[in-house]
Amino acid sequence: MTNKQITIDVISDVVCPWCFLGRQRLKAALEMLPELNVEVRWRPFQLDPTLPAEGKERKRYLVEKLGSQSRVNEVHDQLIAIGKEEDIEFDFDAIEVAPNTLDAHRLIRWAGEVSAEVQDRVVGELFSLYFEQGENIGSHEILIEAAEDAGMEYTIIETLLEGDTDSDNVRAEIAVAGQMGVTGVPCFILDQKYAVMGAQSAEAMADAIRQIAEGYEPGLSEDR
Repeated sequence: MTNKQITIDVISDVVCPWCFLGRQRLKAALEMLPELNVEVRWRPFQLDPTLPAEGKERKRYLVEKLGSQSRVNEVHDQLIAIGKEEDIEFDFDAIEVAPNTLDAHRLIRWAGEVSAEVQDRVVGELFSLYFEQGENIGSHEILIEAAEDAGMEYTIIETLLEGDTDSDNVRAEIAVAGQMGVTGVPCFILDQKYAVMGAQSAEAMADAIRQIAEGYEPGLSEDR
């Protein structure tokens, strides 16, 4: 299995807390598989594409979605506890805006054109900015900051964000995910063969990746 090349396409949204957890667990899984050469590619999904470009006030938005503030608190408390196990410091009280993530996915797409490593850095930075620092990742200023921190040329990103470059391509890719049957995220596509749904444990993820590397032919695994 040494030097076996594996690709993992991660369909996710950067305002999905389970996707943040999934990224952390995938990183831990890959550390268990040093003999593999794995390329991770981040693919777009929008939990709510109907959000306006300026976003919505998040606290009210979540109450509308989940039905009550007590339910929101229950979900947040669960995620905070799980996050601590994965070195994530969720700070939901700091998040003021529920953003539309189309522009964030455009940035992730451009980062992928630089390299898989730069793309992963951008994704990690966006997760942290939103969930740990409470920043509005629908803001062009914040997106440019994330791009610069990941080593991208911020003046190019600034110019691209001012226009509509790749908006249709991102929407088309999201539509393809829907046609594939993806209705929730994260979804990990291993070597374009095997779909792992949800933020599974690092051990379960490592086992699935190992099986694909050894030639296992797939079905569908679901868990969270």
